[in-house]
Amino acid sequence: MKILLVAILIVLLNIPFGYWRANVRKFSFQWVLAVHVPVPFVIALRFLFDIGFALYTYPVLVGAFFTGQLLGKLIYDKFSKRFELSATSCLVMDFYRAFKMEK
Repeated sequence: MKILLVAILIVLLNIPFGYWRANVRKFSFQWVLAVHVPVPFVIALRFLFDIGFALYTYPVLVGAFFTGQLLGKLIYDKFSKRFELSATSCLVMDFYRAFKMEK
């Protein structure tokens, strides 16, 4: 049960980083940061929830990691098309600007 909670948290943690990654050039320094900055947080979640590093946890948590990155990219693609504004690399600021425009 703990592993599912951690997987959900990892997905939610990675959505903003996937959003950031979608807006930068592939294999650039920012792209590498967007992929690797969340890794220490994932390790911290493993320790916090006392999951450990057993082999059976890797497929679930790696899948959750990449799912969060993919969801962030999909949100970026939909967001930039729907609101027709130049999307930045910050998910929070783009949501703020979009909802400010709708009012």
